[in-house]
Amino acid sequence: MKRNRWFYVGMGVLILLFAGMVYAWSVMSGPIAAEFTDWSKAQLSMTFTIVMICFCLGGMIGGIITPIITARLSIWLSAALFAAGMILTSRTQSLPTLYMGFGVICGLAAGISYNAIMSTVGKWFPDKQGLVSGVLLMGFGFSSFLIGKVYQAVTPETIGAWRLTFVVLGVITAGVLAVCGFFVRKPTEDWDAPAPKKAGKKKANPLTQDVSTFQMVRRQDFWFFYLWAILLSAAGLMVVSQASSMVSETGAQVSGGTVATIVGLISIFNGVGRVIFGQTFDMFGRKVVMMLNNLLYIATGAVLVLALSTKNLQLIIIGFILCGLSYGGVPPINSAQISTRYGMKHYPLNFSVVNTNLIFASFGSTIAGALFDLTGSYRISCILIIVMAVVGIAVTLRINAIDRRELALIEAEREKAEAAKAAAVEAENRDVF
Repeated sequence: MKRNRWFYVGMGVLILLFAGMVYAWSVMSGPIAAEFTDWSKAQLSMTFTIVMICFCLGGMIGGIITPIITARLSIWLSAALFAAGMILTSRTQSLPTLYMGFGVICGLAAGISYNAIMSTVGKWFPDKQGLVSGVLLMGFGFSSFLIGKVYQAVTPETIGAWRLTFVVLGVITAGVLAVCGFFVRKPTEDWDAPAPKKAGKKKANPLTQDVSTFQMVRRQDFWFFYLWAILLSAAGLMVVSQASSMVSETGAQVSGGTVATIVGLISIFNGVGRVIFGQTFDMFGRKVVMMLNNLLYIATGAVLVLALSTKNLQLIIIGFILCGLSYGGVPPINSAQISTRYGMKHYPLNFSVVNTNLIFASFGSTIAGALFDLTGSYRISCILIIVMAVVGIAVTLRINAIDRRELALIEAEREKAEAAKAAAVEAENRDVF
């Protein structure tokens, strides 16, 4: 049966909505911390760090197995891992069990399904790479809000009640992924793909090449972009992983449900930011969206520093909205940059490689937790966000300089070829006469 290509986007959004539940750790960890009061912020934050590391490893595994198995089988594997990881987590009595269940197993599950969806559904949209990346990643971004709200609503405040919730959530997630996996597939070879369109000020990227992963990692521009992704991802994760505690630092007396709603604003605007930045990439290109993202992070850090200094809950809310938009911009920029700069031929593995930036960025969560243990406040972490964004500006300018140099070389080669062609025509004309 022939389906509209947006149907596959819908399936992808639904899958990523559940796979992205690992981002709800800030809310999900609350009842666990209440039961194990001797575990420090840094120890609990390490769980999220492990999740991000294993998410990247899962993406790498997904990229490697893409030529071997179908996206459907990858998603089913992810479903099985989610069920196993959540059930193991529900039996936690020690940090190693928590790290293995939620950190390792659920992290791998999220990475495998993430890569399967991004590399498969994206093939249906060669004309809208930024927009579709943003829409798909919106599902991943909304996850922490929706899953967090459901988790908060159905989990009693009784010590240990969170265990049953983890089991049920794991089974439901596995079921959704298993069913949706039936409806995910890549285009057939005879599919009439729409040609990329010019939109707004954006033109086809003259630097686009289909390069292998080995070739990509030998390029200077890739490593500067990779550094930029680490800086801005770490800045976002510092807030995402500690959001509930930041609300508490203001001293505001709010219910657990209200905290989940405030924290969920990061998730909502994370999703919105992914669509906005994806579409902006299609319209204006990499230079504009990277610089915009840098500046938005500076605003995020400044507002949060002011909020924590004045104990102002309203400013915390504004800071979370800005953080959601900022952090939401990084994934679609990563996806669109890899596809438009290094081509779609090797996209599954190339994309998983750039996503390994989260292995390093995930330590932003641990650093924020450790700084809180040391100073009793998250203000230093927010100042660090500003510093990382400023470095991000410098890195962006360096990438722009590399692009200009390569464009100059391409233009010189084109002029040389045209001159040689003109000389050949002139010589031929002389021979004729």
